[in-house]
Amino acid sequence: MSVVGGPVPKNFDAENADNLEDIEKQFAVKAVQHMATYWSILEKVKGSTLRLTKIDDEIYEHLKTDFPEFDPAATIDEDEMKSKTGKERWRKFLMAYDKRVDDYNFGTMLRSNPKAEYTEEDTIFVPRMQFYAIEIARNKLGLNDWIYEKAQQEKAAGSSA
Repeated sequence: MSVVGGPVPKNFDAENADNLEDIEKQFAVKAVQHMATYWSILEKVKGSTLRLTKIDDEIYEHLKTDFPEFDPAATIDEDEMKSKTGKERWRKFLMAYDKRVDDYNFGTMLRSNPKAEYTEEDTIFVPRMQFYAIEIARNKLGLNDWIYEKAQQEKAAGSSA
């Protein structure tokens, strides 16, 4: 059975399934691959010019409406995000994209601090739609452009050495 990268069989009962270590490892590998791919893209393209979905503008407006207090430039408080109230608010937000965004609830790595690279201390495991909402906001505000600029400086320094 190939759960990662393929459809889940219709008769698969997640509530009563054995917690198979191989499946967990496959999910972790896919999440890490997504993280590395996204970072690699940000090194090659300014985040402010990047589109993550076909409906980035709609997602961004929805985020601003449902989370008016959210500051994309601030470090995310994981405890607040994953509190009972936080989970309920995010679940309502995420469900709006159930049939509209592929893998909207697939586990994905998110940097808690937009000024930092992915590190053990600055990485949160979130549903993909939460990643999209936050990273779309960061990109629209140019908060990820530093990644591209840093990569270009390193590239230039490497070619002149």
